[in-house]
Amino acid sequence: MSQAAAVSQPTADSRATGPVYASPTDVATYGEYTIRRDPGDTRPLYRFTGRITADGSSGFLAEPGRYHIYAGWFCPWAHRVTLERALHGLEDVISVSYVDGTRDARGWAFRESHGPDPVNGFTLLRDAYERTQPGFDGHVSVPTLWDRQTGQVVSNDFTSLGIDLATQFGRWSNGADTYPEHLRAEIDELDSWIGPAVNHGEYRAAHDEALRAALLDAFAKLDARLADAPYLVGGQLTEADVRLWVSLARYRSRRHDLAALPPLSDYPHLWSYARALYQLPAFRATTDFSAFSEPAAVLAGWETAPGERPAGRNP
Repeated sequence: MSQAAAVSQPTADSRATGPVYASPTDVATYGEYTIRRDPGDTRPLYRFTGRITADGSSGFLAEPGRYHIYAGWFCPWAHRVTLERALHGLEDVISVSYVDGTRDARGWAFRESHGPDPVNGFTLLRDAYERTQPGFDGHVSVPTLWDRQTGQVVSNDFTSLGIDLATQFGRWSNGADTYPEHLRAEIDELDSWIGPAVNHGEYRAAHDEALRAALLDAFAKLDARLADAPYLVGGQLTEADVRLWVSLARYRSRRHDLAALPPLSDYPHLWSYARALYQLPAFRATTDFSAFSEPAAVLAGWETAPGERPAGRNP
């Protein structure tokens, strides 16, 4: 069944009085989810790129209660955004809900695993895209930012979305500054090599020798950089740490990665850094290892802060 045909199939009774959910993931009926990219289609993968601004000059004014994030616990890109939201104390300013962790050709859906769509009552995340752009034929992804006021998707560009949360809600923020102007060039320069090698490469590194070499080289460089620094840039927690950490948490997340890739603990400074960040409430509150890792693949020791003795160990 084609993706377009799958969307037209009812997934739940819209007349129900209680929570409305999509039917279970059913690849046999609907097929696998695919991202359609015609050779001549030059449109970006992430089609919605609206920006939130403190003064509203973009058309989307930063204000409390207006915006909602559709996220996924499993997704590192969504994790970046929910982490920025938590680091800036915006939990009561921007709401969030989570899609189910499995999908078929219909895309991400709302099921009992993580609750219904609390804003629109959609059963499929695709419904939000169709409401915004009828006949939408692009990638349906998390995170997706929804605007209650205009009834449309603002953005599914995770990079700019995270930056907007970090910079445009200062009136309601707790005062954190994870994208300070004087460090932005260095943050972006780091992303130019950490992004390809780690954030985009780690999921395929176990099966690709070149990607594996690039990843481990990046880990060695990061380990040296963190030998005498608590954070990547400027001695403070920034967007650079957010981007790296969500990938470190997912490193070797599948059982078949274990034999192909060394544990993060082989890089003592990087491992200490990763654990230190996990002790911060925002990192803990936005992380669910079970959503993206097999139990056997979760490296023991995340709960132990650097310098502490693991529970049960003798002196």
